[in-house]
Amino acid sequence: MLLKNSWLITVLALGLLSCQTGDLYEKVESIPRHEWKSDYKPRFGFTIKDTAADYQLNIILRHNEKYGYRNVWLNLYAQSPGDTAQKFTVELPLASGDKGWLGSGMDDLYEHRIALTLDPSKFNFRKSGDYTFTLEHIMREDPLQNILNIGLSIEKKR
Repeated sequence: MLLKNSWLITVLALGLLSCQTGDLYEKVESIPRHEWKSDYKPRFGFTIKDTAADYQLNIILRHNEKYGYRNVWLNLYAQSPGDTAQKFTVELPLASGDKGWLGSGMDDLYEHRIALTLDPSKFNFRKSGDYTFTLEHIMREDPLQNILNIGLSIEKKR
């Protein structure tokens, strides 16, 4: 009986080890008092080793139902190893008139995972080393109310 259970545990462990999500990095920062001030610029750093792979960059944003806009505008500062930071201005759609909030929701909280496509001629992950991304909201409302979290994830494309 013990031998049979050991075999089952080994098979389950190998199965779990073989499951790979493709996630390279994910970090989410809490916004103090749910008021994102324009001078609060969360930074995210990670290391790229596999320069032959293609990667997907995602912004993670959580807000409550009281958030007053259908979108959010951000400056994304992306710094490759040994280079100066490049600035990209991006609009993240959060709601539509007919569908309401586009993210997944639970009670009055919504999470959006929005894939970003940066022009590969301006930015790519073709250098191994440390990368840094900084996010800054550029909305007219300052502080931006009802934003709970902002984050970044990097995944290997399959």
